[in-house]
Amino acid sequence: MQIDKLRGKELDQLFQAILALEDVEECYKFFDDLATMNEVQSLAQRLQVARMLREGDTYHVIEKETGASTATISRVKRCLNYGNEAYDLVLDRIYQKEEE
Repeated sequence: MQIDKLRGKELDQLFQAILALEDVEECYKFFDDLATMNEVQSLAQRLQVARMLREGDTYHVIEKETGASTATISRVKRCLNYGNEAYDLVLDRIYQKEEE
């Protein structure tokens, strides 16, 4: 797992901070202070790419709809196929909440 190379007190603190957020509005405020708009949009784009890949959309459709490069789409697809299953975990939870 590549994240093990980054594991440490600072990253633990960041993740604990994110887990401490209570709602979407707090997330907006925190990420606005934490990162640039482009960084946050890039993360959101990757999640959207993962969702679209899982739904069976083609690279062309994903590229057109999200503006993501084929390199980004390929990286996300590689994570979906060979990663830590974190995209699946999060997307399944999002789908579940949407159905409630």
